[in-house]
Amino acid sequence: MSDSRFPIQEKDGTNSRGSASEPSSRWQVAGRALRHRNFQLFFSGQLISLIGTWMQNVAQSWLVYRLTGSALLLGSVGFAGQIPVFLLAPLGGITADRRNRHRVVITTQTASMLLAFILAALTLSHRVQVWHVFLLAALLGVVNAFDIPGRQSFLVEMVGKDDLMNAIALNSSMFNGARVIGPAIAGILVAKIGEGWCFFANGVSYIAVIIGLLLMRVQSQARVSTASPLDHMMEGFRFVNRTGPIRALLLLLGLVSLVGMPYVVLMPIFADQILHGGARGLGILMGATGVGALLGAMTLAFRQGVKGLGRWVAWCCAGFGASLVVFSMSHKFWLSVVLLLPVGYCMMLQMACSNTLIQVMVPDALRGRVMAVYSMMFMGMAPIGALLGGALAEHLGAPLTVAIGGVACLTGAGWFALHLPKIRVEARRLIMAQAAGGGEPAEITAQAVEDDSVSQ
Repeated sequence: MSDSRFPIQEKDGTNSRGSASEPSSRWQVAGRALRHRNFQLFFSGQLISLIGTWMQNVAQSWLVYRLTGSALLLGSVGFAGQIPVFLLAPLGGITADRRNRHRVVITTQTASMLLAFILAALTLSHRVQVWHVFLLAALLGVVNAFDIPGRQSFLVEMVGKDDLMNAIALNSSMFNGARVIGPAIAGILVAKIGEGWCFFANGVSYIAVIIGLLLMRVQSQARVSTASPLDHMMEGFRFVNRTGPIRALLLLLGLVSLVGMPYVVLMPIFADQILHGGARGLGILMGATGVGALLGAMTLAFRQGVKGLGRWVAWCCAGFGASLVVFSMSHKFWLSVVLLLPVGYCMMLQMACSNTLIQVMVPDALRGRVMAVYSMMFMGMAPIGALLGGALAEHLGAPLTVAIGGVACLTGAGWFALHLPKIRVEARRLIMAQAAGGGEPAEITAQAVEDDSVSQ
């Protein structure tokens, strides 16, 4: 391979630089993963389902805030909903690497649907209590511990290696398109008819994704391993620990989730006490973050290679931190809405770039376990941050808590930028090894890591 742009291989075998396969427009480039029927089904079903998910997220936050008025309990519900990902994602990773990933995703989506209907029934019958929300949030976290590694590793089986980066970008675009629509609808519904109908709508929305999954024709085989489950799990951790670029990306992602992401669980306080927008204002604020995140994901969708993504990660982390600091100082509603655009943009672009770089460096046989560690860093650290953020907000106030997190993100971005020249060479070797080995854990991959470790 002559350089690090890694041209896309089309179905006829020509690459994106050859005239025979050059897209007729930039939009064709941005949507190239949608040429795969399985991904079309996944995309359409998930778009509907994720709108419901974001409706539930906003409605659940408002429900807890309405019942308790406590910043600490807001953070605690976030903790209960996401700490299972941190604790159980390794089990989800080995499940994704040992079982049929298609069936794993169908099972987790069905379980999520049932939990949404239970919460809707409790709320609509006016029997819901805070402990119900805690319990159902924790159970959904258990489901997500298996769903996230399974779904992330299933992407490559839907589109193949050539269109994987575009599929990740489109998946992020879909996630954040729903993030724009869902909170806006939830803000209106909560104010007009209450939280329960948002939970019910989320349950119904899962039907679309389950139908899409059942209609797929995909070769997703169970993978046989002679190792014990514990050894199989530790193999993934060892790979992450000895692979410098993946380790650095995950550490930075974990830092951002720990100290930066608590702004989300504190948003009801900003909407009500600081910006005086109420439930509808909360929907607008969350929607603004979603607009920025959607733009960030679409930015990645137009790219055709991974060159320069490491620099993007550093700059986006810095931009996210700086935007949080400025947002924390605002006391005007519409100014805060505008400031949340770069917050969402930088946060999502860092996440999507990190996801892309990790997936193109990891062997397919280890994909589920490595994406489990990714889940632990991205979603698993968030509950710890939510709990700490809620506790700090009780004593220091929400604005100062968010500002401290922004400064910490700026510090992390500086650390990553300093280490970037050292890890870039190893990252390039790993990507080339995966391209040469078809994603299998061939000896060339391990040798590349070892040689680079010696040279540094």
